[in-house]
Amino acid sequence: MSNDFPAAGGFTKSGPVTVARGMLVVVSSPSGGGKGTIIKRVRKMVPDLGYSVSFTTRAPRPNEVDGRDYHFVTPSRFEEMRARGEFLEWAVVHGNLYGTAYSEIERELASGRDVILEIDVQGAASVRQRTTGAVCIFILPPTYEVLRERLLRRGSESPAELQRRLGNSRGEVERYREFAYVIVNDDADRAAAQLAAIVTAERVRRERQEEVAQRVLATFP
Repeated sequence: MSNDFPAAGGFTKSGPVTVARGMLVVVSSPSGGGKGTIIKRVRKMVPDLGYSVSFTTRAPRPNEVDGRDYHFVTPSRFEEMRARGEFLEWAVVHGNLYGTAYSEIERELASGRDVILEIDVQGAASVRQRTTGAVCIFILPPTYEVLRERLLRRGSESPAELQRRLGNSRGEVERYREFAYVIVNDDADRAAAQLAAIVTAERVRRERQEEVAQRVLATFP
């Protein structure tokens, strides 16, 4: 479920624009897939990679910091933001609301900085519909049992919440086909290296280097 906020390219409210620089990287996985851990490692490996902090109505987990991991807000504030069209995408995930603020993404991309988003499969689908050129990557757990063990070890969900997340996991994993890249997270270091390699390779795609190539070409007689 997402709002009807129009966005493409540079996410202007008046309609789509072309962004010469600034790449949007979308990373999704089922709950417990390890996308957060991998992204934290990649941000240390890849220079000048921005990160959009999502908004959520769920309670913080141990060691999570407001404004760093998520913007933790009340349902009423989330609804006010949604009604004002402040979200690029929003979704109900495992009974909680999650959303990506339009303003944070626009500011980063307008400055030419690449931005990585950590969102669920619903949010990723919404971003693909509303943008052009986003690089979409899915993180797969190696097995269901490993996913279950990770969620149990995390210890942040009630038994009912744990069962809900596990019950939703197959439907989320089945949507891997919607993504351009798939990484199996059986080793966090290897998975982070693969994600970093994708970002690095995507930065030098011909389409993203057109402006640079034209400047070089202009120096030739």
